[in-house]
Amino acid sequence: MALIVEKYGGTSVGSVERINAVAQNVAASVNSGDQLVVVVSAMSGETNRLIELAKAICAQPCPKEMDVLTATGEQVTIALLSLALQHIGISACSYAGHQLPIRTDSVHGKARIEHIDTDRVHADLDNGKVVVVAGFQGISEENKITTLGRGGSDTTAVALAVALNADECRIFTDVDGVYTADPRMVMDAKRLDSITFEEMLELSGAGAKVMQIRAVEFAGKYNVPLRVLSSFEPGPGTLITYEDKNMEQPLISGITAVENEAKITVRGVPDKPGIAYSILGPISAADINVDMIVQNVGTDGLTDLTFTINQEDLQKSMDLLEPVVKELNAETVVGDTNLAKISAVGVGMRSHAGIATAMFRALSEKGINIQMISTSEIKISVTIDKEYTELAVRTLHKAFALEQIGAHR
Repeated sequence: MALIVEKYGGTSVGSVERINAVAQNVAASVNSGDQLVVVVSAMSGETNRLIELAKAICAQPCPKEMDVLTATGEQVTIALLSLALQHIGISACSYAGHQLPIRTDSVHGKARIEHIDTDRVHADLDNGKVVVVAGFQGISEENKITTLGRGGSDTTAVALAVALNADECRIFTDVDGVYTADPRMVMDAKRLDSITFEEMLELSGAGAKVMQIRAVEFAGKYNVPLRVLSSFEPGPGTLITYEDKNMEQPLISGITAVENEAKITVRGVPDKPGIAYSILGPISAADINVDMIVQNVGTDGLTDLTFTINQEDLQKSMDLLEPVVKELNAETVVGDTNLAKISAVGVGMRSHAGIATAMFRALSEKGINIQMISTSEIKISVTIDKEYTELAVRTLHKAFALEQIGAHR
């Protein structure tokens, strides 16, 4: 008997018909002898609807109350799925995040899981029940409802798999695995049979929307067997695993694009030690993630510092930097949302030279100007004008012949 954690995203539970289909899928696993813990997201579009309701009342809603509000979406889904399972003869019970409890820190909207009490889950599993858990949410030590951020149900599922020592964690979504590029942008994008945790971590961080980056990080840290599958059609999906020496390693495994990036430039700051900390310190203290950073060569004792963040954090960041600019006697701070980040990821970069050159040449031949560049051991990212996003992705997918590698991984 295997203990399996399955997670179903918003599109997978987007209607009563889809919830009934998920129930049938879960029943098949139960009837094969497995113990099942099922983590679900809110129904497709529900979280956005709740957010819009709050913003219709005030432009900057209280984060604590937003967590109380948005956590209700998953509560609806766990009840409906439990009812659907019971209707077809499968014993099931549901839990909201605070009922287990799933303990988190106190950062509303971006909370991190610290501990999961699994006593109730084990007791229910021992009694032959399917346990249905609300993803995306938990409760702080102050007994305040918290949420884990967009895609947080993935993290809930992986964390439960770790806490329960599950045999496998399966992420069911609206795609049948991890692709070499977004199939909506690249018609000949291929599904990867397998990919390393390291590559998936970089792809998630670079914009691939298949899985939340924190969930991949969690799975890799605790070596949780992870598989991405479609809830709409049967198939093997994509296995996310540690690098296998026998696994064929192409130069590049995937091309990603992020269009919700924003760029902030602080111009005319004194070129002296401590300037980067003075500017980025308040941003970090506000739990805003900084991605790419470029500091120009100083001239006449002044320099410019540019960095990228998520677009939703732009106004907050600009507000935080206003007093900093005055204190540093800098010229000005400028925000820009007309950009996209394009990334190429692959463990094959470790052993092959010239990847960056090939990437830059391919973009240049299409007249696409590069604004910023950042690299890691297995990733190269650039920012470009947003209007060239799809052209850049298709160009790089073809330049690295990714349409040929899918079935060979």
